[in-house]
Amino acid sequence: MPKNDSITLNRMDYSSGIAVGIWNGSTPGIIKALSPHRHDHYTCMLIEADQLEVVFDFKHLTMPVGTLFISPPGQVHQILETLSATGCYLSFESRHIGRTAQTSLDNLLEETLIIALSNNERDWFRTIFDSMMKLQDLNDIAYRQVEEPLLSAFIEQAVLCYERQLFINPESISLRSISLTKEFRNLVKSHFRSIKRPFEYAEKLNITVGHLSDTVKKVTGSSASELIQKEVMNEALRLLYYTEVSIKEISYQLGYQDTKYFIRLFSKKAGCSPSEYRKKYAKNSDQILDH
Repeated sequence: MPKNDSITLNRMDYSSGIAVGIWNGSTPGIIKALSPHRHDHYTCMLIEADQLEVVFDFKHLTMPVGTLFISPPGQVHQILETLSATGCYLSFESRHIGRTAQTSLDNLLEETLIIALSNNERDWFRTIFDSMMKLQDLNDIAYRQVEEPLLSAFIEQAVLCYERQLFINPESISLRSISLTKEFRNLVKSHFRSIKRPFEYAEKLNITVGHLSDTVKKVTGSSASELIQKEVMNEALRLLYYTEVSIKEISYQLGYQDTKYFIRLFSKKAGCSPSEYRKKYAKNSDQILDH
């Protein structure tokens, strides 16, 4: 695949901050999606015919009919093959969902929701898609007071379906612990380039580093430090694989002024140096990594 100096960021260019419609292999927006990119907004897709091959941060997935996914801002993804797949799409900025719906998303520890819907669930979500699309014809302008409740209901139901699919027992871990862990992870996503130590995140959360460490470990099974390093590594892998940015520049972008230190850290985690990693996977421009 062609390499660039940065990963493309597709921005929401709709004044309402909400976009909904039907997609297939000839949809104009699909062309952009065939190259690695990020969004500055949430993206949902419902597959209604055939199957869709996609990559979410190096993970290659085949999504059959009846799959609904919700991808968060910032994640690198790419459609590999649409075949004859068709379905519905919904893109939105977080400011358009209610506080309860946002909390439901925040309390989920997985970034991307991938849900295998039952027939009844699929029919319900298609009804919401249809209702939101018909609003575009019914009203000459976007009436957020009508759209936003539908969007919030969509998100709330998606979370319920996801939790039911995974047999999540909300009583096994307190909601406060889950919420705190998600808040920590959101902070890490925003600040991992400049803040590398758990105690600095604990200060931002107004808790002790001990409380942060214990909570994060209980909820995720990983330490706070491991989650920070994982975020750094994920971005390093994206930049090495999807761009031609120099290793020195990648080091700087990730907050390491000492490139040699960054190379040692990367090598320890990945089992090879950044240059070896890039060289290995650059041999086949269409190869997708599975991490």
